[in-house]
Amino acid sequence: MISIEELEVNKKEIEVLTLFYNRFYDLYDEIVDDNFIRENENIRFLKLREAFSVYKELLSYEPIKYYIEWMKQGGRPPLEGIIADDVFSFIRNLLLHFPIFNTWNEVYINKNLATWSKVGQIDKFLNKCINIKIDGESKVNYRIWEEEKKKMTYFSVNFPEKYEDNDIYLKDLISEEVGMKFCMALMREILDKQVVNADRPKIKIMSQVYVPLKQNDIK
Repeated sequence: MISIEELEVNKKEIEVLTLFYNRFYDLYDEIVDDNFIRENENIRFLKLREAFSVYKELLSYEPIKYYIEWMKQGGRPPLEGIIADDVFSFIRNLLLHFPIFNTWNEVYINKNLATWSKVGQIDKFLNKCINIKIDGESKVNYRIWEEEKKKMTYFSVNFPEKYEDNDIYLKDLISEEVGMKFCMALMREILDKQVVNADRPKIKIMSQVYVPLKQNDIK
């Protein structure tokens, strides 16, 4: 059992966390802004890649690791801990280890690519996620609320159902426009747990949705 003293933030951690948190918040403000989608798609891609990288580094911080574990053990709705940890880590690893794409919609992976030099975390995640189901479906439906616009948007995370010789596109797992608002909102919600008097976020993840939705409701 880790003691309270061991979880206290020391001077070294404060220096590093300040740099990482400040950069994440800057990226958050830029990415969730409606003008972001009007930027050049290559620039958007670079900013998104950086946001996932910064978040992934912060996942190694012990109090955040404990919070993620609490999520996975039932502290949050089904699979939310998996999305916040495994899915976001997979995206970061994919973008880091395959720096050959220029836009979000171009990014794809298949078994040959994932195992071309060694069997690693990408292959491990894909073998795991094809078995993820809620009520027999490989998707998790959400509602997100944009406070300033008073707007509710439905969104889904779609896990691949097959991992063999098929190409799995990142855009099919998580769409760019609405999906990135969802990702940044969930990342921030987790990171804000370590911040005293954190500012109110622009976007709030309201809930997972279990009622039937029309297909055109889901982005």
